[in-house]
Amino acid sequence: MSSVSRRALRGVVFLVIASSIVSVGTYYFRNALDARADSSMETRDLSDARSLVERGRYLALAGNCASCHTAPGGEAMAGGLAFDTPFGRVYSTNITSSEASGIGRWSEAQFRDALRKGIRPDGTHLYPVFPYTAYSKITDRDADALFAYLKTIAPVEQPVTQNELSFPFNQRWLLGPWKAFFFDEGRYAANPRETEEWNRGAYLVEAFAHCSACHTPRNFLGAERDDLRMTGGTYSDRVASGEIKAWSAPNLTSSPTGLANWSVEDLYAYLKSGKNEHLATSGPMNEVIMNSTRHLSEPDVRAMAVYLRSLPALEGEMNAPADEQTKATGASLYDIHCGTCHLPTGLGGADTGPRLAGFSPVVQAVDPASMINIILYGAELPEPRLPSDWRHMEPFEDKLTDEEVALIASYVRSAWGNRAGKVASEQVAKQR
Repeated sequence: MSSVSRRALRGVVFLVIASSIVSVGTYYFRNALDARADSSMETRDLSDARSLVERGRYLALAGNCASCHTAPGGEAMAGGLAFDTPFGRVYSTNITSSEASGIGRWSEAQFRDALRKGIRPDGTHLYPVFPYTAYSKITDRDADALFAYLKTIAPVEQPVTQNELSFPFNQRWLLGPWKAFFFDEGRYAANPRETEEWNRGAYLVEAFAHCSACHTPRNFLGAERDDLRMTGGTYSDRVASGEIKAWSAPNLTSSPTGLANWSVEDLYAYLKSGKNEHLATSGPMNEVIMNSTRHLSEPDVRAMAVYLRSLPALEGEMNAPADEQTKATGASLYDIHCGTCHLPTGLGGADTGPRLAGFSPVVQAVDPASMINIILYGAELPEPRLPSDWRHMEPFEDKLTDEEVALIASYVRSAWGNRAGKVASEQVAKQR
C-alpha cells in the first residue's frame, strides 16, 4: 500500500470514528446486556463431560482451528502463525490450556465473548482476522463443547508474538466503531422453508467453516462485502517457494464463473477427498481439506455441499475479457506449453491433467492470482499426497515471461465457455 493510500485510509478511519459516537455507545450498551445474558450458563450433568469434549474435538476440526493456530514447526494450537493483511501483520493466539499465554485461566463466558463477539477477557477487541464475524453464529452448546475440548489440550508455554500493525490500526479501540458498522452479533437461525440437511450445511458453512472469510471480497476497511458475498476474495498465503503472495478464492455461488457446472456430488467429492473429475486441491485449500473437511462425517460434508450448491448465482466484479489478438497469441502459447496435459480442447484427461473448460472456478476467479501462482510455482499438493492419476503440474517460473503467462491465462480464462477477464502482465509480475 502506498504512503498516499495509507494516509487516505487513515483519514477515512478517523472520519468514521468521528461520525459513530452514538453507534459506539449503542454497541457497548448492547454488549453489556449480552454479557449479562451469557452469564447464565446451561446446566449439564457431569456424566456428559466426556461426550462434550468429543463433540468439541469434532467441532475444532469443522472450524479448522489447527491450521490457523499452529505455526510452521510449532506446537499444535500454540499460535504464532503470521497473517499478512493490508494493515500489517497479525499473529494467531495460543489456544492451549496454558495459563500464562493461552486460555487456561479463561471462563466459559469469556471464551464465548472471544469466539462470538471478538472481545478478550480484558475487555479489549480482537482483530477480525480471527473470524468471530462467522463464529458469532455458533450455538451456546457448541461454543461450550469447543471450549471443553480446548481446555484438554496440554499447555504450551511460549512468549506471545506481538502484532506488527502501523498506526492507527494498532489501536484496538478503533474496532468499536468498526463493529458498530460492520458486525452483527447473533446466533444462526434455521430457515423453516429449507430442509434439515440444508440448515445443517448452512450452519457448518456460515459458522464453523467460515467460508466467507476467504470467498467474499472485502472493502477498504477489511469488512466482507455483503453485496458480493461468496463471489471470491483475495488474501495472502505462502506459495510453494515459501514466499508470501496473494491468492484468490473462487466464486462459490451458482454463477457460470463459479459452481454452476458442479453437482452436489462434485462438491461432496472435493470436500471429502480433495478431488473430483474437474479439480484437485492445491495451495491454501490443502489445509482446509486435509485438516478439516475430510475428517467430517459423510452426512455433514454432504449437507455442506447441498447448501453451497443452493447459493444463488452472483457475479463478481470481473475485468473485461481478452481481445481477439490476445486470445490468438495465448492459444498458440497454450498449445506449446499446456496442451499436452490439458489437451487443446481444455478437457484434460484422466491420466494427464484436470479440465480447464468451463468447470474450474479457480480458472474463472475474479482475481487470477491463484491461477498465476499455479503456473509460476506449480500445483502445491497436500502432504500426504492424495490419490491422483493426473501428472504433477511443474513450475513455469523460469520458462515463461510475465507477458507469456498473462497471454496463456487470458486465453484459458476466455476459451471453451470460460467467461473470466483478461490478465495483465503487471498482475503476473506482482505474483513473482
